[in-house]
Amino acid sequence: MQPKILHEDDSILVLEKPAGWIVNKAQTTKTQPVVQKWLEEYDYPLARDPLYRSGIVHRLDKETSGILLVAKTRQAFANLQAQFKERRVKKTYTTLVHGLVDPGVGEIEVPVGRLPWRRDRFGVLPGGRGAKTKYKLINLFEREGGKYSLLQAFPETGRTHQIRIHLKYLGHPIVGDEFYAGRKTAKADRLWCPRLFLHASGIKFTHPQSGEEKSFESPLAQDLASVLKSLASS
Repeated sequence: MQPKILHEDDSILVLEKPAGWIVNKAQTTKTQPVVQKWLEEYDYPLARDPLYRSGIVHRLDKETSGILLVAKTRQAFANLQAQFKERRVKKTYTTLVHGLVDPGVGEIEVPVGRLPWRRDRFGVLPGGRGAKTKYKLINLFEREGGKYSLLQAFPETGRTHQIRIHLKYLGHPIVGDEFYAGRKTAKADRLWCPRLFLHASGIKFTHPQSGEEKSFESPLAQDLASVLKSLASS
């Protein structure tokens, strides 16, 4: 499966990233599918510009599917980057977590940073960068005696692994999260859920050229939709 273009104009591309695709090129990504490499085949001003990462203005984790915003020009890149920095871009994620989330509406505001003792992991860290995630309960499922909450998450900051860390901190790790749910839990999850249950389902921002407010949505990826269907019928 390849990325899908949801919208394209002179300034931007709005993509739907499949799970399993890495967003940016790196020395370690040679044999894996990479969005930046895929974009290099396109014809637009920033397509093959490594300094601007082919116009990619934000990131999604490898296992996260959903909406990814790409700038086609330097002006659009600078504009969108400023919107992200000023927290004017509104993102919505859909996620399934362990347990009953109560209250069903809330926010998590704790600092997040790279763990000094485990450099490939991030976590809640007193000296970390400020991070805030709002959430809303959408549905509740049961499976073999366990409860699972389907949430919409609204990150107001963009720290690495922020939603995953914040929900773990809340006591409700994301289903299939090999980093933060614990190895044993994630292994058991993956018997019935093929990957991390996290999908970038919506984005709102100001168009860098027209100044209009733009909003795009991405339906839940098929593999995750199948998981919910299976839970609903169990």
